[in-house]
Amino acid sequence: MYKFFKEHLNHKINNHNLRTLKEYCPLDAVRVKRDDKEYLMMASNNYLGLTFDSRVIEGAVKGAQQYGTGSGGSRLVSGTFPLFTELENELAKFKNTEKALVFNTGYMANVGTISAIADKNTMIFSDALNHASIIDGCRLSKASIKAYSHCDVEELKFLLKQADRNARKLIVTDGVFSMDGDIAPLDKLYELSCEYNALLIVDDAHATGTIGDGHGTAAYFGLEKEIDIQLGTLSKSLGSVGGYVAANSTIVDYLVNTSRSFIFSTALSPADIGAALSALQIIDSDPSVMECLQDNVGYMSDRLNAMGIYATADTPIFPILIGKNEDTLAVSNYLYEAGIIGTAIRPPTVPVGVSRIRLTVTAAHSKAQIDYVCDTLYKAIKELS
Repeated sequence: MYKFFKEHLNHKINNHNLRTLKEYCPLDAVRVKRDDKEYLMMASNNYLGLTFDSRVIEGAVKGAQQYGTGSGGSRLVSGTFPLFTELENELAKFKNTEKALVFNTGYMANVGTISAIADKNTMIFSDALNHASIIDGCRLSKASIKAYSHCDVEELKFLLKQADRNARKLIVTDGVFSMDGDIAPLDKLYELSCEYNALLIVDDAHATGTIGDGHGTAAYFGLEKEIDIQLGTLSKSLGSVGGYVAANSTIVDYLVNTSRSFIFSTALSPADIGAALSALQIIDSDPSVMECLQDNVGYMSDRLNAMGIYATADTPIFPILIGKNEDTLAVSNYLYEAGIIGTAIRPPTVPVGVSRIRLTVTAAHSKAQIDYVCDTLYKAIKELS
């Protein structure tokens, strides 16, 4: 058995596809330190730069001081402390839904929700580039899964036409796709969900705090009250950890009673909840944070396009397509030597042949830092040609 594991790892090494963990010491929202050298972090999903915001830190400290360091058990066994109730009420208000339910991670929210509301009698229509947590939730549900080409509304319509009109149907999509940075055509998906009587789920992990005035994909399209289920995470723009589901009361109450990843997990710590609650309040009350992010997104997009490196100004995610694994690693290593962390994204995260550097800009980056990253990336790509 150990020989099998070793052979598997050797295969990854030979294909320039081995992952390793690197230890960094965060200095602030955009700088980290390793082996006495400082690096500029361009691979974080801390889009609003709130992980070091004094208001968010204060929220975490107050949560721990008032309710202790841990929750002590699952919420159905040992109860819910008031911070949970407050956060879920604020999330429901933020997403313009009746209720919200907090999970331990966004991954658990997706897996626990999809596997609870779908079963072997359900047909799920899933975007081909959906996150792994959506894919795993679909598999666990034992539903019949139909993957449609990325954002291909016509193909989805064709698949829906072939389905039994009386079958339970579910359309699920990321709102902002994590490796491409593009936005799902949620308005068109909503029209199809109405036409074919399907539930519609959108995962706003990378959309909350980045589009729709920070409220996510449904708000971006003006469909907050129409989307059946909005999922998300507390660990990216909100600077904490955890996940959530926002929906009507029936769906949330159903999940409390059926979602295994919720029922059988010890609840998040008070510090996690306190931090997320403070971050949510910042997004709602301090528009300057979102404005700064949008300004940086536009600035970086303009700089890259001026250099002949294609980029859009829709979201903070900039996929720099390279192609081969070894070439992508070479660019990543060039950036690293220059003091920039730009992670090489390779299969199975993305398909074979489209490996990339995934750069993310945040509200906390300065224009000078963005200039340095763009200039260095340009030099790294030139080295390949």
